[in-house]
Amino acid sequence: QVHLVESGGGLVQPGGSLRLSCAASGIIFSITAMGWYRQAPGKQRELVAVISSGGNPNYAESVKGRFTISRDNAKSTVDLQTNSLKPEDTAVYYCFADIRTSTQTIRTNRYWGQGTQVTVSS
Repeated sequence: QVHLVESGGGLVQPGGSLRLSCAASGIIFSITAMGWYRQAPGKQRELVAVISSGGNPNYAESVKGRFTISRDNAKSTVDLQTNSLKPEDTAVYYCFADIRTSTQTIRTNRYWGQGTQVTVSS
């Protein structure tokens, strides 16, 4: 069984920063992609950032230049540094990881964190 636990959300003023962290634990043989989605009230969940096992990041256009994703493969963690936050960044942020849990298959399953609230308001 695999668990993803997030931390780091909160209330911040516009222009501020938060660092979101997510740690995977359990039966993990390998992890391919890791990343973050977010969902604002009344909106669909959207991809914010994703990072490959080799460390290659991709970002949504709306966060490029403001957010930075990073991962530690040894610790099975992924972080999202959010800077220059705007009110429109307010959402529940969910981390995910595509994890291979067995040597008997190359298939990965996507696991999700429980979500952490980020609120940007003055």
